[in-house]
Amino acid sequence: MLSFLPSARTITCFSAVARILTACACGALIGLERSSKNRPAGFRTHMLVCIGAASASLTGHYIYLNMGLPADMTRIGAQVITGLGFIGAGTILVTKKGTVKGLTTAAGLWAAGVAGLAIGAGFYEGGILATIMILLVELLFSRVNKRIRHFTEYTVVVRYDQKRALDQMMRYCKDLHIMILALQISGAADEEGSMYSASLTLRPNSDIDREVLLDRIRAFSGVISAEVN
Repeated sequence: MLSFLPSARTITCFSAVARILTACACGALIGLERSSKNRPAGFRTHMLVCIGAASASLTGHYIYLNMGLPADMTRIGAQVITGLGFIGAGTILVTKKGTVKGLTTAAGLWAAGVAGLAIGAGFYEGGILATIMILLVELLFSRVNKRIRHFTEYTVVVRYDQKRALDQMMRYCKDLHIMILALQISGAADEEGSMYSASLTLRPNSDIDREVLLDRIRAFSGVISAEVN
């Protein structure tokens, strides 16, 4: 504990400066890491979030402790946490391939704001420790995440003239532990009979050769063609 800084824990001009500067430094450290990776929210954004959160927390404590007004010290901080959700949502993007990007940046913004709230309340240890842990997660654990194997999803378009062919395909995917994320079916009927088309978005859980998968689907009764879109 920082027992050698008792004056920095009370609401004074010195403590206000100490808390804002500490929050600024913590936000800058987190923001530098994000900026180095060209993320949407970078250096200045994290600084502003951390400073703003610290100021809000400091204001709540000042109103209650120094002004003696009957106010809840944590109320302003609670609104800050809610507002951070809206800021973080602006960094989350869904690509054309359906993948989601920006979740780590959004979580980092939220965590930086909470660290700022802790510093603004005078809990320097908690805010600084949170900043260190955020940096460790974003710097070190990102390497661990890259080593985790991710199997990309893809869409298979199948044309068939027998309804049972779709049941066979879905049962086959289930046996191979292939997750079906989306399924779209269209059909048409004429004098020659019925024709159906199914679009299956698949996410495998293991190494499965796509050509082997397609060949197996083409072998089902009623399947006319199967291609990866």
